Amino acid sequence: MPRDLSEALADFEVHLRDERNRSEHTVRAYLGDIRSLLGFVADRGCEVPSAIGLADLRAWLAAMHGAGQSRASLARRAASARAFTAWCLRRGLAPTDPGQRLASPRVSKRLPTVLDAQQAVRVMDVAAIQADDGDPGAQRDRSIIELLYATGIRVGELCAMNLGDIDLDSRTVRVIGKGNKERVVPFGVPAAIAARAWLDVRDRLAVSGPALYVGSRGARIGQRAVRTIVDRITRDAGGPRLAPHGLRHTAATHVLEGGADLRAVQELLGHASLDTTQRYTHVSVERLRTTFVQAHPRSELPPT
Repeated sequence: MPRDLSEALADFEVHLRDERNRSEHTVRAYLGDIRSLLGFVADRGCEVPSAIGLADLRAWLAAMHGAGQSRASLARRAASARAFTAWCLRRGLAPTDPGQRLASPRVSKRLPTVLDAQQAVRVMDVAAIQADDGDPGAQRDRSIIELLYATGIRVGELCAMNLGDIDLDSRTVRVIGKGNKERVVPFGVPAAIAARAWLDVRDRLAVSGPALYVGSRGARIGQRAVRTIVDRITRDAGGPRLAPHGLRHTAATHVLEGGADLRAVQELLGHASLDTTQRYTHVSVERLRTTFVQAHPRSELPPT
């Protein structure tokens, strides 16, 4: 990659991390996208940010589409490009902002997969049964899956938690969400019981450090390991196989179905916009419609 583009990328990273206060996950994703973009335009002869035009951006997305990228990935890449070109304009690195006219591919508004109440109980029961022998790893796995379902926190938030972030007396956890925003989330008695059982055996796995959850080698557990845990336990429970975000969807849906106010769920999940939380009302309505069709004798026209 030409030096001018490399320097622009390094400065953009500082902007994302220090000025925009983006999460490490977002910074990594955006930087990966912009490295791809800069490499692509360099091959087309654009060796400075000022030479990047709308045609280059569209050609880059078209190449990603041809490589089999999903609509969601393309939408994120378009957002990364728009953030970069807008930054280049503000910094005087480019005379115009071609990203302003870059449209994002429409992302399918497919409803997320969630567990129903009975399936969720089955998942928690399976995790508890697997932890019956007192194995530290199984105790940790049970606590992780209970806490994810009880709070609806993100997997990154869970992995970043330290011992001081959980209060078993008040049954609350302190998490740092997107934009470095802190919130306190309550959880119930089953999650507290599972957390206590894990904390009682944590020292048998932990090497050192403040991490609440640690992996098999004693260091802070990673997101990939948590995804493996959730996938395995939901598979063992015999229902839909979920990722940690599926448990977040499930928690939000069940809280709404229980009568919670939408703004309370927004605060619980740490959403910046109520529009993001609004999607869970659609999940609840679809589940209600399915139940209605199955249960109400006049949900459909009688056969003619």
